[in-house]
Parts: sequence; structure tokens; C-alpha cells
Amino acid sequence: MSDAESTLLREFSDNALAQVLFGPHNANLERIERQLGVALNARGNSVSISGPADSTGDARQVLDGLYDLARRQGHLETADIDAAVRMARHAQPSAEDVVLRTRKRHIAPRTPVQGDYIAAMARHDLVFGLGPAGTGKTYLAVAKAVTLMAAGEVDRIILSRPAVEAGERLGFLPGDLKDKVDPYLRPLYDALHDMLPGDQVIKKLTAGEIEVAPLAFMRGRTLSNSFIILDEAQNTTTVQMKMFLTRMGEHSRMVVTGDLSQIDLPAGQRSGLKDALDIVADMEGVSVVRFSDRDVVRHDLVTRIVRAYDRADRARKDGNGEGAGQ
Repeated sequence: MSDAESTLLREFSDNALAQVLFGPHNANLERIERQLGVALNARGNSVSISGPADSTGDARQVLDGLYDLARRQGHLETADIDAAVRMARHAQPSAEDVVLRTRKRHIAPRTPVQGDYIAAMARHDLVFGLGPAGTGKTYLAVAKAVTLMAAGEVDRIILSRPAVEAGERLGFLPGDLKDKVDPYLRPLYDALHDMLPGDQVIKKLTAGEIEVAPLAFMRGRTLSNSFIILDEAQNTTTVQMKMFLTRMGEHSRMVVTGDLSQIDLPAGQRSGLKDALDIVADMEGVSVVRFSDRDVVRHDLVTRIVRAYDRADRARKDGNGEGAGQ
């Protein structure tokens, strides 16, 4: 073995948790081996780690972090393994430093940029989260809001989206107003139900502590002591975005999420999100966090789909000389 290589031994005190860590037939260890280029040999409740010195250090950090995660949640998923490896490779601080604790689950960042995003929401009153689907922009914002409400730091959570397709066509949809707009807001309800027991979601919605509403419902209001999230913000007009940003009252925070590659506004209409970034991004108290396809934490196939569409979009633009236009 050369000087550039090393061997470490890690022993875990709880045999049952060690087996959760190792996975069925050591499947978790094999996944870590493939990603970090190390050899992991389990015996009893201990693991020897062999390979390049930098990689063995990363593997030790991954194993320690996953062991703690197994203790907290009682199981491990392949996404947990992949997240721990990504965090170790980028020399991020312990995920425990930025864990969001809600009634139903503890949520740790699964990529370094997710860690930066959670940290930004802790430090800034207005945060823009930009990037493709599946990167956790909205999900983590909802988790942060629920965490702050549980801690008594905000009194209300306001979740909003622009219902682009509703517009003038809203009247043609069946049902009352709630029936008409709920389909556009369903992703926000889904996130809430991941964070809180169902009865608590209903109770807080009924009491007005949590409000899920189309962007148009924000007009004329001043929202104090609130955590306010605007999702799909690329589909706001410039007037709507100015209206939303000026709703912030005392002791409130805002998170604006969107994907500038997925603008559904009529051709030639400038996105309010793009406009806001040009105007307020450099202001004190504002943070902009940019996700990429490397931060997609859904199924592996989603990452490949996002990249394929990005390549196709670039090829079309290069072929006809057109820019984004919005």
C-alpha cells in the first residue's frame, strides 16, 4: 500500500443500528464503495475502510453520518446514502447543523446547495431559490416555515402560487372558487402533509394559521409575523411580483422559488421573477441560491430527464439563434 492510501477501522456500539447502516447483504456499504472508490469490509459491528487517504476520510464521515441518521429515523434509503456521499465530497459541515425538525420528520440537506439554501433562509429575510424541478426548493421552504411556526418565531404561514392557466378561464372550471384553484395549489398541500399530521394541517388551515392561496389573493394585504412562500414565481408578471414583494410586513420572511427555464407566460411577456432578480438581488437582506441538475434529489431518472431537456433546449436555441425572450 502506497503512502497515498490508508486503512481506517470504525466500530459501532449498537449492533442493530450497525445492520441498518450496512444494509441487506451489505448493500449500503457496496453503494458507498462504488461512489467513493474505497473498500469496505464489515465484520460484526465494525467496518474497515481501505483506499486513497482522502476517500477513506470521506467514507468515515459518510458512515458516521448515516449511523446517526439510522438512530434518528430507524431506517436508511438509497437517497440517504447518495446524499451523505455528496455532502462528504464537498466538505460541507455536518448536516445536523442545518436539519429542519417538523412534527413528522427531520429533514436534512441532501446536496451542498440545499445546505446553503437552508442556511440562507436562516440568515436572510428574502431568499430566492432558483433551479429545476426536484431540487427541493419549495419542499425545504415549507419545512423551514413549519419549523419556525413550531418554535413560535412566526404566527402564520402563507403559501402561494400564480394560477397562470386559471386566469380568465377560471370561470369555466366546475365547482366553487376553492374547487377551481385547489389543483394549482396541490403541491403545497402535499408538502404540508409531509411535515405535519393531517389533523394539524386541517386545524391550522381552518384557524388561518396556514393559508394556501393563489397569488391574486395577496393583493392589498400586509403580512406581518409570517413566513411567506411564492412558488412557481417564474410565471408571475412584473406587476404581480412587485405586488407580492411589497406585502412583507414586520417580523416576516419571504422565500420565492422558480425555474426560469419553465416560463409559461404569453410570448413576449417578461417574467416577474427575472425582473425581480435584476432589481433586488443585490440588496442587503436578500439572498439568491441557484440549484442545478446536480441537486435533483428525486429518482435518478429525473436528473437524466432534466439534463436531456436542457441539452435539447440549448440545441434548439443554437439552431435558430433565438434567446430565452423572457
